[in-house]
Amino acid sequence: MSSQENTSPPSFPLIKVASVQMEPHIGRKEENVARSIAFIDRAAAEGAELVVLPELVNSGYVFASRAEAFALAEVLPDGPTTQAWMAAARRNGIHVVAGIAEREGDRLYNSAVVIGPDGWLGVYRKLHLWGDEHLFFEAGDKGLPLFHTRWGRLGVAICYDGWFPEVYRLLAMQGADVVAMPTNWVPMPGQPDNRQAMATSLAMANAHSNALTIVCANRTGTERGQLFIGQSVIIGAQGWPLAGPAPEDGEQILYASLNLKESRQARHLTPFNHVLRDRRDDLYDPMLGTGWPLPRH
Repeated sequence: MSSQENTSPPSFPLIKVASVQMEPHIGRKEENVARSIAFIDRAAAEGAELVVLPELVNSGYVFASRAEAFALAEVLPDGPTTQAWMAAARRNGIHVVAGIAEREGDRLYNSAVVIGPDGWLGVYRKLHLWGDEHLFFEAGDKGLPLFHTRWGRLGVAICYDGWFPEVYRLLAMQGADVVAMPTNWVPMPGQPDNRQAMATSLAMANAHSNALTIVCANRTGTERGQLFIGQSVIIGAQGWPLAGPAPEDGEQILYASLNLKESRQARHLTPFNHVLRDRRDDLYDPMLGTGWPLPRH
């Protein structure tokens, strides 16, 4: 051993995250999955440790009937799509979050699978359903699980969940570092042509007020007359975009490198202010009435 041993503390490692913007096609599952795996492999080759894919990326989104949605849904984690994504994650040694229609008995959920390099970690079921989703899916019943990874704590939300600040606050209170958001953003009423998407504004505001990194992976293209707006984005813990927004059209991968030590420190807005500790829990329930225990971390 050298007599000049380095006694300085190790630097906190950077992790690279990737948001995949792609265009799935309704009902063409094998093709969609094959293309999603090509994106996973490409992102991993660029050093990504977390790859986020859009909402319902294997099936498409605009179902003609519940029967069609049911036929395209899969049992988790044994379905062929999840098994293929698990093989890709294992081969590349990375984490993957991807949207999928989940079948459990006669129930359907708009879900996101969470996969690690060693396999299945779990599932998140969308809590807040948008539009015609009410015709096909049950509202999520698994709350807001937190997934512990080798690099940090991972939460998940899907698309319209991002309109509810309670989602982000409860994830932050549980200690989340990163929120993966598979999404299928569509044009919002009254959206001016010269302004950023409302979804981006919401993600920025919630990232800032909770010191969370939010990885938003949107689809693009038009499906059965429904336009999707692209504009995938990775928002840092201080509320500013680290990558993107992407264009409305076209497929691409966004990348950002994160220092989770700095992300956690972002909750200190000033020497006197901390966005979570400054909550007035004498006036309102810190866990927003869920009854969940107050985490210790």
